[in-house]
Amino acid sequence: MPDTELGSELLRLARAAIAHHFGIGPAPEPGADPRLAERGATFVTLTLDGELRGCIGSLRRTRALGADVIANAVAAASQDPRFPPLGADEFAQAEIEVSLLSEPEFIDFSDEADLLRQLRPFEDGLILFAGCRSATFLPQVWSQLPQPEMFLAALKRKAGMPVERPVDGLMAARYSVSKWHESRAEAS
Repeated sequence: MPDTELGSELLRLARAAIAHHFGIGPAPEPGADPRLAERGATFVTLTLDGELRGCIGSLRRTRALGADVIANAVAAASQDPRFPPLGADEFAQAEIEVSLLSEPEFIDFSDEADLLRQLRPFEDGLILFAGCRSATFLPQVWSQLPQPEMFLAALKRKAGMPVERPVDGLMAARYSVSKWHESRAEAS
């Protein structure tokens, strides 16, 4: 079960980081929870009126958890290449979700059909790698792409890999997440 105190702190840090980015709040300070100083990997997802507005994250634990969520929150608001930067006027209406990733585990598979059989819908986050191309989907994406074939095809497309044929040298890793989402009342 996700730790609600840690989740509340990560959401607070994410919102404070974006507020500071807009110049409407002080620099975020991680709280006393010692887990915030441990290395962690997070994704910060922003939605506006129920629509995705930014999602940036880390797949590897390269910095302290508190610092990771702060950096990813600002990046989700200002650097997701799929969207224009979030405006200060939109910030109060934006909802924030923080996902804390487990350590990815490589999946051993013989071909894409074998990979599809091993996927655990609604549980697995998936990273695909082939050559210099890679992409990931958080487990939350299963709600939009519930069939493993659809999920894998969309992830290949996101990575710039051919969807209609097997990819040479394809590798995959799975991870799980603990996630926390602001309610609309908290975001206002």
